[in-house]
Amino acid sequence: MTIPNSLIFVDLASDNPQSSAEFYAEVFGWEVEGRPPNVFHRIVPGGQFKNPDGTDSKIGNLHLGIFNVANARPHPDTNGVEPRELSRIGRSARVWILVSKDDSEERILNTAKNLGAKILWRNHYWKEFNGFSGAFVDPWGNTLVTWTMGGDNPEIKEGMTRE
Repeated sequence: MTIPNSLIFVDLASDNPQSSAEFYAEVFGWEVEGRPPNVFHRIVPGGQFKNPDGTDSKIGNLHLGIFNVANARPHPDTNGVEPRELSRIGRSARVWILVSKDDSEERILNTAKNLGAKILWRNHYWKEFNGFSGAFVDPWGNTLVTWTMGGDNPEIKEGMTRE
């Protein structure tokens, strides 16, 4: 195999896709399309991947999805199959979100908390990848991690954790 397989989509589980769509639209400012509503929603974060010089490339940002655990589509059986509930045991996959330059980890985490998310951490610097992170579990059990690039001389403020 000379061409690697490509990641094209990540779906978040929900037992209420419409509420999840509204949550993500408010927390991250994303456009969310019901395709069809309450069965599957496509999250369109918008924007383009950047070229090395900071200009927009021709490649659009990756999309996410929200699927209804009651009948996860697509599936060959139109009635779906078990399980039909959210998984709340142990860890889940983590979805990493790059915070835009006109937004902040603080605003995102506060909005998520106000809408029912559980905050896992805030204001953590990870030297290995030179960035700051915070994380939350949404009301449906999905883990999202915010990421802010550290830049050339990252300012690690008093009280921040680090590794």
